[in-house]
Amino acid sequence: MKEKEIQNKLQSILGKNRYEHTLGVAYTAAAMAMNYDEDIDSAYLAGLLHDCAKGYTIERQMELCCKYGIAITDGMAQSPQIIHQSLGSVLANKVYQVEDQRICDAIEVHTTGKPNMTLLDKIIFISDYIEPNRPMIEGLAKARKLAFHNIDQCMVHILKSTIDYLKQSGKSLDSSTVETYNYYK
Repeated sequence: MKEKEIQNKLQSILGKNRYEHTLGVAYTAAAMAMNYDEDIDSAYLAGLLHDCAKGYTIERQMELCCKYGIAITDGMAQSPQIIHQSLGSVLANKVYQVEDQRICDAIEVHTTGKPNMTLLDKIIFISDYIEPNRPMIEGLAKARKLAFHNIDQCMVHILKSTIDYLKQSGKSLDSSTVETYNYYK
């Protein structure tokens, strides 16, 4: 599927704010790719599709997981807002015709992370957090600076901030996020 077709489809599925966020992630990912000598087109496309499943309700996401044979893990059941990353990876391939497994893999871990992430995985994870449309939160300015100077330190900073936020707000924390933090710290 061509980039313009992907953009049009995403614009029709995602709300205005989510679509603007998506474009912000795609452009941030491309900029980070330039900075770290990663493939710019792959980073842009992964950023563009990272939330391709977010336009669906949680119920519809679960139905689509069943349709595509994606197991709902305990972490997904406790934190259904992370389902979109696994589903998005499959939709990128099945619906948006992305054949590059690296792109699908980066989409699959863009919310929780995982130990030993590839450069592209890290770029999409970080871009989702620092893109310019994000409202300013504590530590965001530091993350934006680290993103272009030390990608692994940026991972630690974002993961720690995420874990602290989820614990303080009483929200469920997926074990993958903790495993990723422990790997990179």
